[in-house]
Amino acid sequence: MTGPVQVDAASGGARARMNIGQVLDLLRPDFPQVTIPKIRFLEDKGLIKPERTPAGYRKFSADDVQRLRYVLRMQRDHYLPLKVIGEHLDAIDRGMEPPPIEPVVPTVPQVALAADGLPSAASFARRDDLRLSRRELLKVAEISEELLGELEQFGLVTAKPGTGHYDTDALVIARTARELADFGFEPRHLRAFKTAADREVGLVAQVVAPLARGRDASAKARAAEAVTEIAALSVRLHATLVKAGLP
Repeated sequence: MTGPVQVDAASGGARARMNIGQVLDLLRPDFPQVTIPKIRFLEDKGLIKPERTPAGYRKFSADDVQRLRYVLRMQRDHYLPLKVIGEHLDAIDRGMEPPPIEPVVPTVPQVALAADGLPSAASFARRDDLRLSRRELLKVAEISEELLGELEQFGLVTAKPGTGHYDTDALVIARTARELADFGFEPRHLRAFKTAADREVGLVAQVVAPLARGRDASAKARAAEAVTEIAALSVRLHATLVKAGLP
């Protein structure tokens, strides 16, 4: 309920009292549908409380007009019921702020801009110490020795050099390959994913290389941060392009 109250010169300023006809004249430019019965109805509901003369005539203050504008705007633009509007006005009367109102202009639904559970930059920066033996990988990923051999043949899964252990990434790839196998995908079909991923990795490295060559001590840290951000964005773009291309 902000903004100056419009009061004409004849009213004598913000402390002047107006009759219902004058109030109607002030409101109609912004609310053409408002009527005297409407104003009286809002008074009956307790949303405004104009003074009464000894003869019983209503006398409205600038604050009354301001409240009327608030009520009419909340009804017209936000379709709020009078009970809720009354709660807002009560909060204002007690020195509180009314709850924020959603914009009335069309906006893009939040779901349209959601990440849909896609990896964040933090997930790319995450490193763990998981080390699985070959036997453990087969068991946890629930894949066969034959499938693991084919995944290794096409470069999709590799053991860590020097230790022969497999990390979290190998586990996720192996399990995903097993789930895709249920739809008829074979490791040879997944080479296209590996090729696309290698191209993205190369592009990221090319973009970040100038940052890593910085002479200051924080250059490597900035480069590492950029890598995680770009990687997350590239995955989002890739996933959305695939989604957009599906029938």
